[in-house]
Amino acid sequence: MTKACKLAAGNWKMNGLRADLDEARALASGLGQTSCGVLLCPPATLISAMAEAVAGSRVMVGGQDCAAQVSGAHTGDISAQMLADSGARHVILGHSERRADHGESSALVAEKALAAHQAGLVAIICLGETESERDGGQTLAVVLEQLAGSLPQGATSANTVVAYEPVWAIGTGRTPTLAQIAEVHDSLRANLPDAAISLLYGGSVKPGNAADIFAIANVDGALVGGASLKASDFGAIVAALDAA
Repeated sequence: MTKACKLAAGNWKMNGLRADLDEARALASGLGQTSCGVLLCPPATLISAMAEAVAGSRVMVGGQDCAAQVSGAHTGDISAQMLADSGARHVILGHSERRADHGESSALVAEKALAAHQAGLVAIICLGETESERDGGQTLAVVLEQLAGSLPQGATSANTVVAYEPVWAIGTGRTPTLAQIAEVHDSLRANLPDAAISLLYGGSVKPGNAADIFAIANVDGALVGGASLKASDFGAIVAALDAA
C-alpha cells in the first residue's frame, strides 16, 4: 500500500499583513533538507505576495477557502482558479469556523472541493466534533458523516488531504488524549476512498506536543493555527514531523 505523505500545514486565519511575510521568508530559509511537505495558508490578500516571497523554497502556499462557482456574480467570493492564478497549490475547506460562522454544510464543502480539484488545487478537507458531541459519545459518528458528505467523487491522495480538528481544541490550548486522536485517525483511515490520503491532526498543535502527536499511527502531519504565525514555532513543528 502506498504510504501517505507527511504535511505540515499552517493556517494563518484572519491574521497577517505584508510585514508578516518576513516570518514566511524566515521559515523558508531555515527549512534545510526536510522531507515533509510544508504549507502556509495566509489570508487571500497575501497569497500572491507570499508565493513570491518563498519562491524557490520548499514552502508551498494555499488559500483558506474558495467558492464552488468558477466565476460570475458572486461579490466577495474567490474562485479556486483565482487562488491557483495567485500562486496557491492547496486550499483549506470546511474548517469548523466556516461551518459554524458561515453555515457551510458538508454538501457545500464537497462542491467546493470539486471546484478546487478542477482548478488543480489540493483540497484540505476539515472535519471535527464539538465539545457536546464529544461528551455525548458521538465523535466517530459525526466525523465519519462529515467525511462521507464532504469528499467529492474522485477524491484521491493526489488531490485531497483530510484534517481532523476537534472543534473544542481549536485555539483553546486543549488537546484530546493521544488515544482519542488515534481512535479517530484509525477510523478515518479505514473509511477513506484512497488509503494513501494524508490525515492531519489540528487543534492546539504546538512545538511542545507535536512529537507525541506525530508518533501516533495514521497521523501524517498537522494543520496548525496560531503556532504557524511564527517561523520559530512552525519550524520546530516541521522538524518534529520530519523526525517522526
